[in-house]
Amino acid sequence: MTLTVTFLGTSGAVPTTTRNPSSVFVKREGDAFLFDAGEGTQRQMMQFGTGFDVSDVFVTHVHGDHVLGLPGLVQTWDFNDRSEPVTIHTPRGTAERLRQLIHAIGRPSGFSVTVSEVSPGETVVERDEYAVNAFRTEHRTASVGYALVEDDRKGRFNREKAEELGVPVGPKFSELHAGNPVELEDGTIVEPEQVVGDPRPGRTVVYTGDTRPTDATVDAAEGADLLIHDATFANDAADRAQDTGHSTAGEAGRVARKAGVRRLVLTHISSRYAGDVSALAEHAKAAFTGRTIVAHDGLELDVPYP
Repeated sequence: MTLTVTFLGTSGAVPTTTRNPSSVFVKREGDAFLFDAGEGTQRQMMQFGTGFDVSDVFVTHVHGDHVLGLPGLVQTWDFNDRSEPVTIHTPRGTAERLRQLIHAIGRPSGFSVTVSEVSPGETVVERDEYAVNAFRTEHRTASVGYALVEDDRKGRFNREKAEELGVPVGPKFSELHAGNPVELEDGTIVEPEQVVGDPRPGRTVVYTGDTRPTDATVDAAEGADLLIHDATFANDAADRAQDTGHSTAGEAGRVARKAGVRRLVLTHISSRYAGDVSALAEHAKAAFTGRTIVAHDGLELDVPYP
């Protein structure tokens, strides 16, 4: 089951010649999502080959560098004769502003756009095998982060053990793996726990959007396979980060360490680091010894099972 993350925009509020405003594309097998949609997101989707087949857009907050790509994207969907509905999730209290932005040049004729408000602690989308949950972040406006959390997977089926117990190859294997006991021809009952291992964890991907470091992020990202965290500034700009509601790379690293994540990706990079992001990587790695990457536009990451 593939889970792929593509970074469409990794700049701070001001784009650069190499960094577009914020947007992250996530594809889980046949499902595709956008997390934020800064100006020019649809062009980035074309450039990096993600396709446009997105069912849900998860907005962290209604600042321009996170939402100004939505009107053009909605219009393009309409030009392309989209018929499937799309839902745009946004923090509570911001839906009307987003509706006005999206429909400023008219409503699409061929499909419906639903703008849904979300609150921290809420399950925003629930599907077979995974959910997307919102958690509290701390910015200068109403904001949330999002965590895509997969359900635990079934334990491994021990075929050799099943055959030793006399279970015939065939449908009874599937019944046992599904958690159901089976009866053999001699009346013996074989229980699932005799041949199926412990449940195996699914994967978790966490995206903060713009935020100060928070305990809520640590909780949401506990043991996560991938944490995508605001790292707008290097450590020497800590006062600026505090004043603007952002995080330094070192603060992002400390959140990753506390949460025990497997991989940290820094994004929302200020234009002041347009020529050199090495300080950001250095400061995060000083706080977090796990794998750390400074995101760039077009970066594609596969998220393997733990």
